[in-house]
Formats: sequence, C-alpha cells, structure tokens
Amino acid sequence: MSSSELDQLRQEAELLKKQIKDARKAAADATFLQVTHDVESLGRLMPRNRKTLRGHLAKIYAMHWAKDSRYLVSASQDGKLIVWDGYTTNKVHAIPLRSSWVMTCSYAPSGNFVACGGLDNICSIYSLKTREGNVRVSRELPGHTGYLSCCRFLDDTSILTSSGDMNCCLWDVETGQATTTFQGHTGDVMSISLAPDQRTFVSGACDSASKLWDIRSGNCAQTFTGHESDINAVSFFPSGHAIATGSDDATCRLFDIRADQELVTYAHDAIVCGITSVAFSKSGRLLFAGYDDFNCVLWDTLRGERVGVLTGHDNRVSCLGVTDDGMAICTGSWDSFLKIWN
Repeated sequence: MSSSELDQLRQEAELLKKQIKDARKAAADATFLQVTHDVESLGRLMPRNRKTLRGHLAKIYAMHWAKDSRYLVSASQDGKLIVWDGYTTNKVHAIPLRSSWVMTCSYAPSGNFVACGGLDNICSIYSLKTREGNVRVSRELPGHTGYLSCCRFLDDTSILTSSGDMNCCLWDVETGQATTTFQGHTGDVMSISLAPDQRTFVSGACDSASKLWDIRSGNCAQTFTGHESDINAVSFFPSGHAIATGSDDATCRLFDIRADQELVTYAHDAIVCGITSVAFSKSGRLLFAGYDDFNCVLWDTLRGERVGVLTGHDNRVSCLGVTDDGMAICTGSWDSFLKIWN
C-alpha cells in the first residue's frame, strides 16, 4: 500500500472520528449533573465494618461473591484460594494453587466451581462439589500469551478471561478450547464485567479505553475514551445501560451505552492516587471505588459527590464486591485481610 493511499485512509479515519464526535455532541442536550441537580442529597453514609476475614498470609489480589450472597472466594499471593462463609467468617475451602502469582478469581453462578489465574497465563477451574468432598482442578485453560488479569463465569460450561496479551477470550470449559477471541485493545486488558443479560461484556485496558463487546458475534460494539491513564477496573451499572471505570488517573467515570459517551467524572482534589476496583450498589445510586491510599470511597452516582469513606485497611484496597442481594460490600487489601461492611 502506497504512502498516498495511507494518508488518504488516515484522513478518512479522522473525518469519521469527527462525525462520531459531532453526533455525540448533538445527543448531549444537557450535562448529567444539570439533569440530576434537583435530586435529593444522600448526606453522609457511614457503613460499619461487620466482619474481618483473617487467614491469608500475603497480599490479597482478588475476591468475588457467590450468587447466594453468602459465600465468597479470595485469591492471595500466599498461593491460596480461600472460599469463605461470609455469615460466620469460617473457611469452607482452602485451595493450594500450583502458581502463587494469582491475580484474579471468580465464583461460578451455580456455586459448583471457582476459577483463578495470574502470571502463569492459565485459567484454572476448581470443582467444589466433588463426590469425594475434596477440591480438585477440573480444567486448566492455557492459550493466553500474557498474564490472566480477570475471569468471569457465564455458567458452568463457559468462562470469559482477559489478559496482558491485549485479548479477551471465551472458553468452552468442557473441551478446554477458546471459542471466541476478542481483539482490539492496544494495551494489557485489566478488567472485565458481564452485562446483566450476559449478551455483552465490557473490558478496561492500559490503552486508557474501555470497550463493549458482543459475546455472540465476537465484535467490539463501542469504545469509550476519556481516561488519561490505565483503566484498572470496570463494572456494569445494574440496569445494563451504563458502565463505570476506575483508572490510574485518579478518576472514576460513568459512560452511558445508549448515549455512547461519558456522563460524569468522579474525582476530588484530595484524591491523587489510582483506583484498583469499582462496584455499584444494587440500585446503582452508589459507586464504590477502591484506592491505592488504603481507602474505599462511596460516590453518589447521580450527584457526583463523595458521600462516604470506608477506612480500616492498612494497605492498598485491591478488590471489592457488592453481594447479589445488595446487602453487603466486601473489600480485600494488600494488608492480607478482607472486610465485610454494610
């Protein structure tokens, strides 16, 4: 391809980008905060630390609640995957891992399996409900050429993974094969979040962009830009019509899928560190964000205000999750503890 052809294509791409920009501007007839100006303020929220889960011996990197809102799984670089009973704080399973460099974990919706992965580039799936009563590796999914940053089950037979190789994959657990590869990011993919209807998922990456993917077609449907640094965390809004992102640029942002653009930035002059994790409350009115400065901040999604802080960890908050029933939030930290709040 000649250089003149390339220049022509570049110009065409710029023109199309400008058209998209103009279309977005036309759709934005008011700012989000203008529209929500009259919404009643939440005031100060002070969730209490109800439980502390002690047992890991090193930094916790990931946690994920089970669908029943009672059990949760956590992954630590002590080389253990622990399944906890959130009501009693008892350990139900302590699973020794083949690689201690674990970065993500996930609970299957059925409660039958947990999965994890990390610097070994492999997604390992463990069966919790074996006849013998012991936990064993039921499947290993090799295929990524970079570290595994996040994994999420669709059901017992399919799981989504994201990786430092800039790709996401959908796997058939039975065969151990990747059935779809989602390519398009130009940096390590750090986080994925499944839509409530499980037809799409969103990914956040070190190219400062988040992308919406169609699971069935394997295509990227939308790309959301605006962050000035790596995106570490993404989460779907409960309705499925918006996503939240958390980045090393010290901001969280809300993007609307139907308006195809950013609605609001959650930032504060006093917050200068990066965000590791984000999650919505069940109603979507609150956005929880975990920060490198050991705190978890509660944002009022509608008004863009900071309405509370969860303090108690002695190191970076690396992961957090809200239960399916919306009754509790769990934070995990590099201080080796998990805390449950409500």
